[in-house]
Amino acid sequence: RGFSWGSNDTIVFTPTNLSGLMQVSAAGGTPQELTTLEEGEFSHRWPEVLPDGKAVLFPAGTGPAWEQQQTVVQSLETGERRALIPGATYARYVPTGHLVYVQSATPGTLLSVPFDLARLEVTGAPFPVVEGVMMSPITYTPQFSFSHLGVLVYVSGNPQALGNTLVWVDRKGAVEPLPAPPQPYDDLRLSPDGEQVTAQVNTDIRIYDIPRQTLTRLTFEGFNNMPLWTPDGKQVTFGSTRAGGAENLFWKPADGSGAAERLTTSEYLQWATSWSPDGQVLAFTESHPTSGADIWVLPLEGERKPRPFLRTPFNEGGAMFSPDGRWLAYASDESGRYEVYVQSFPVPGQKWQISTEGGVYAVWARSGRELFYRNGNKMMGVDVTMQAGFDADTPTLLFEGPYQSGTPYAPPDYDITSDGQRFLMVQLGDMLEASQINVVLNWFEELKQRVPTN
Repeated sequence: RGFSWGSNDTIVFTPTNLSGLMQVSAAGGTPQELTTLEEGEFSHRWPEVLPDGKAVLFPAGTGPAWEQQQTVVQSLETGERRALIPGATYARYVPTGHLVYVQSATPGTLLSVPFDLARLEVTGAPFPVVEGVMMSPITYTPQFSFSHLGVLVYVSGNPQALGNTLVWVDRKGAVEPLPAPPQPYDDLRLSPDGEQVTAQVNTDIRIYDIPRQTLTRLTFEGFNNMPLWTPDGKQVTFGSTRAGGAENLFWKPADGSGAAERLTTSEYLQWATSWSPDGQVLAFTESHPTSGADIWVLPLEGERKPRPFLRTPFNEGGAMFSPDGRWLAYASDESGRYEVYVQSFPVPGQKWQISTEGGVYAVWARSGRELFYRNGNKMMGVDVTMQAGFDADTPTLLFEGPYQSGTPYAPPDYDITSDGQRFLMVQLGDMLEASQINVVLNWFEELKQRVPTN
């Protein structure tokens, strides 16, 4: 999520999409922590070291949505942080004495505002300077850059993301679309009876009824994602910011008949990933500023007190209970790249590496005899045995396709039918087409005329 090379030959960067900023000498060395996430913050991204090397610009967000971002500036000498522009991301300093950025209310439009470099303050009103700039539909980053000699380049394109499609994919890769309306679907999970699908659509959880072909909204407040059915199919668990602060875990009756109940309270972001087969233990991922992504479990019996299951200096997450509840499959980058592992539960210790050339998003077959995961665009399958202990065969390729995927330690963006023969996946809509690359000469002169700094 971005880096910036400062004039003092220090590189400021974001190591993950859920962390603060780090800094390291351009000559090499050990990275040092530069910023820490404050209570309720989601991440610090897209840093821009200012020309004097004394401060850094970056968006600090309480969640991934546009309206949850604000551009801030932090002194590299004192650590003092100051909010500059609400709802703004990807701010860049222009030597003319301006900031250029994009804002949630006007996607695809570069805005400019006068900025006092000495006082680190915005000194005027924003003004649109370039329209029709292509935006990444995932990271909300505008596709533009400029040289210090005053040449601007940007890519033209529609700033709006296109809808995706729900599809069945068989074990050989044959695709059958579902008659669900195109939407920006994410985080799919099949209900235990296989007749309903939960998905994140924009900032809310929706339920698609497959036989009735209806799409119903389940949540109506806050930012909500990563839905997960309870084993009895009566509740949907999900992450939400509805209580303010970081995204914590809630559940709500799947028929929409009751209010959402809070399951966890933490200052750190959490994602539900899997319920134990008896519905008594919830596995989830928690993002911590120092230890990264960790696997936690929440027992429903007794005090309902969460406890860490796997907390290391590496990122691990996406924990999925085996059908017999004795094993957890998960992804970890402990080897230097993400691989899929299986570890014993409830007591960790016995561990097997399942993937061989990288892997994430593990999902068990309902039979317990197979484990699936993705490696890039590849869907892989592994025969497993769990009777006396645990044993896994060599992974085999089932099919390939550019289906939706997300954060490596998040829950999978696909699910499997009870017979293990079809995969429910998100087929991406047509990529936003770039019509051309535009080059604007003498852009600094135009900027000074349109947005005076005095």
